[in-house]
Amino acid sequence: MIEQSSSFVKLSKNIFKKFSTYIIFVLLAVVCIIISPDFFTPTNITNIGKQYAGLTIVSMGMLLVILTGGIDLSVGSIAALGSVITSICLTSLGFNLFFSIITALLCGLALGLITGMLVAYARMAPFIASMAMMTMGRGLALVIANGGPITTPEGTISIIGKGLLFKTIPVLVIIALVVVLIFWFVHKYTSYGRIITALGSNETSAHIAGLRVKQYKLSVYAISGVCAAMCGILICSRSAIGSPVLGEGMELDAIAACVIGGASLNGGEGWFARTVIGVLILALIGNIMNLLSVPSYPQDIIRGLIIVVSVLLQAATSDVKQ
Repeated sequence: MIEQSSSFVKLSKNIFKKFSTYIIFVLLAVVCIIISPDFFTPTNITNIGKQYAGLTIVSMGMLLVILTGGIDLSVGSIAALGSVITSICLTSLGFNLFFSIITALLCGLALGLITGMLVAYARMAPFIASMAMMTMGRGLALVIANGGPITTPEGTISIIGKGLLFKTIPVLVIIALVVVLIFWFVHKYTSYGRIITALGSNETSAHIAGLRVKQYKLSVYAISGVCAAMCGILICSRSAIGSPVLGEGMELDAIAACVIGGASLNGGEGWFARTVIGVLILALIGNIMNLLSVPSYPQDIIRGLIIVVSVLLQAATSDVKQ
């Protein structure tokens, strides 16, 4: 009888650990629908999709870094730089939309590579290296933009932000969905995804096995930089403005989405689909608070509480093997 009870507890913990993120999301969505009649409307759902498409992409890059046992605090600053570079290219430099976007993505790649080299080759702690890049990236964005916002020409980048597929689905949401599917596929079905997870699980073993640990570490920060720059481009497309102060606190939201999605900050454990749900949980919290006219500061408190609860839930079920 005792063994059956113990088996039932283990099974319950295993199920809860696997589906806790989805359970929290469903319960939160039900609460939002009940307390606000304006929540579950096409206009509001579309706004949520547009607003959090950028954070979703950043969270994909952040999870890739976290899987290796690292962290990237520079994503918000790189997003700001991406929006500023795009705007400068469309205005002062006279580039067309395609080359403006490519230039911004390459800048994000360059900054990500620098962070990756500091972590992988200079053996600098990820927290310190990415914090330094966070400061430099923000400063670079402010210098290029001369401290102020840059308005993009009408009918350029804004066509992405206002674009609709089949007159209903925002283009921003489609872009975010494509990025998520790419990351999910790479993580689940390619050797690259398995190796990245292995690095976070046991870097020493990965090195002994002959894996190119430094190159893989470098790659995840480079990819994270590109994702951050892409986020800046998408946000710029919504507002038609490149802002050097864009993305402040975005790194914390991205980390929170990963943690809520069940990722371990020690590395080696994380799921891209669940990270998307983590982003949606943050989106629901922010959106319902805005609909209820709650100031931003209580929103930060609730976000923090949800992160704490998520970590405690992970700790409570950490003894269960998947």
